[in-house]
Amino acid sequence: MNNSEQIKCDCNVIHEEVVFKVRKKMPQEESLNQLADLFKVFGDSTRIKILWALSEAEMCVCDLAFLLNMTQSAISHQLRLLKQARLVKNRKEGKMVFYSLKDAHVKRIFKQGMIHSEEKE
Repeated sequence: MNNSEQIKCDCNVIHEEVVFKVRKKMPQEESLNQLADLFKVFGDSTRIKILWALSEAEMCVCDLAFLLNMTQSAISHQLRLLKQARLVKNRKEGKMVFYSLKDAHVKRIFKQGMIHSEEKE
């Protein structure tokens, strides 16, 4: 079977018990849309690089810009999006602003994604 072929069911039987069980547990549309929006944030390689760096250490914009060979403005823009998605947080120390992952479960989401993407078939 090549990638263009679709896998489909060859029958017209509805397994009502399973369908109703799953439907009963299905989250509200708004929750699913919020989850989809969260995963969209992971769809940019620059944001992934920033998340990876922040999974290793707390960093300021200058450090991230140097690490990723990007402008501070570009890094700040991406950090703003990551902060809006509640994936990163910041803290001020004098004039410096340091960024880190929001909490432990964000780190787990990111690390699990890395593990999954590195799996061999």
